[in-house]
Amino acid sequence: MKLLMHTCCAPCSVYCIDSLRAEGIEPDLYWFNPNIHPYTEYKMRRDTLIEYSKMINIKLIINEDYGVVEFCKNTIDNLENRCKEYCYRIRLEQTAKFAKENGYDAFTTTLLVSPYQNHEALIEVAKEMANKYGIEFIYRDFRVGFREGQNKARELGLYMQKYCRLHLV
Repeated sequence: MKLLMHTCCAPCSVYCIDSLRAEGIEPDLYWFNPNIHPYTEYKMRRDTLIEYSKMINIKLIINEDYGVVEFCKNTIDNLENRCKEYCYRIRLEQTAKFAKENGYDAFTTTLLVSPYQNHEALIEVAKEMANKYGIEFIYRDFRVGFREGQNKARELGLYMQKYCRLHLV
């Protein structure tokens, strides 16, 4: 299976990649996160993911769209629902579209590892995008390995962002 995995950051990808590899699936990573602000945070997460992908010899595709203006325009009037209505939607739509246009069989996301994300909303948006683009969404409840992945990320000295817990959903 040719799988494209949207990746929000290196620490969240650790368990997801290990878990998929244990199943015999080698995902390609896809960085598209125009909702991460400020730019210093965006750059730290991106650069850490680049470093990690080299460490573990995995393909990483970077979509360098840093969308601060669009993020602000699309979230300022609806902060309480920004995750589902903008942040999940824009990232998963771009991932599904890229996967379909580039010959992937399916897509998934590292966002499914975090107990701080709205899991049900992620699944709903991902399935919507799978239907829209005619590509399979691979669901895994990666949350079972969240702590394990975070611990391994710390051992590897990966940058650990502090923003994931600060959402409003």
